[in-house]
Amino acid sequence: MSEQPDVDAGTIAALMLRFKDYRLPRARRLLAKVNGGAVLADEDIRFLKNVYDDGTRVMPLINRHPEYATLVSKVMGLYTEIINKGIENEGLSDTKGDPK
Repeated sequence: MSEQPDVDAGTIAALMLRFKDYRLPRARRLLAKVNGGAVLADEDIRFLKNVYDDGTRVMPLINRHPEYATLVSKVMGLYTEIINKGIENEGLSDTKGDPK
């Protein structure tokens, strides 16, 4: 008998709590920051890289639990929006001499 479902349930619960308590609030702050015209700081970029790295590591878990695929897709869309807007703001900063 496999213990995988029990292990997965605990991992999923921990990931959801970390997302709710830490990552989502920070993502919302970053989105507000870039929507306000600011560029991403090195610390912000490290955070986004960690999120990406973690996302890569949990893909086998998501593959075993496709019921979470829509949620993961929406979350990754949020991070993509932050990154794209941050890149856009970098371009604005470069062309105008200083941040918007």
